[in-house]
Amino acid sequence: MRIKHTFMLEPVQQQRPRATRFGKSIRLYDPKKVKQFKQTIAEEAALTYRGKPLTGSLAVTLVFYRPVQQSLSKVEKQRRIRGVHLPVVKPDLDNYVKSFLDALHGIYWQDDALITDLTASKRYGRQPRIEIEVEEIG
Repeated sequence: MRIKHTFMLEPVQQQRPRATRFGKSIRLYDPKKVKQFKQTIAEEAALTYRGKPLTGSLAVTLVFYRPVQQSLSKVEKQRRIRGVHLPVVKPDLDNYVKSFLDALHGIYWQDDALITDLTASKRYGRQPRIEIEVEEIG
């Protein structure tokens, strides 16, 4: 089984959870921007993938396309879009991966512990987006 999809929205990095106190207990929750991002990803994934969540070992390939800063020259924008200059800036790639994979839990796969192979890239693009390819191994 193979799943391949492009989410046409700007990647959002996982941030530290926020906390609120309920009497003697503490509740942790995602910041609003992260929560909305995860909900949007989950809704689109559920609409475009009608199968059951995968249960075997998985190989996942992700490419996160960031927008190019508007303040750059035309020449520099083209260099970044062509991949001559890569986005070696914050946010970190692993924070993009965490928020995105968490959003797909229970939709593409039963648990992200099933992911045994992971390839992820951070690039610049004319259009911000996230490309994913999931393949069952074996």
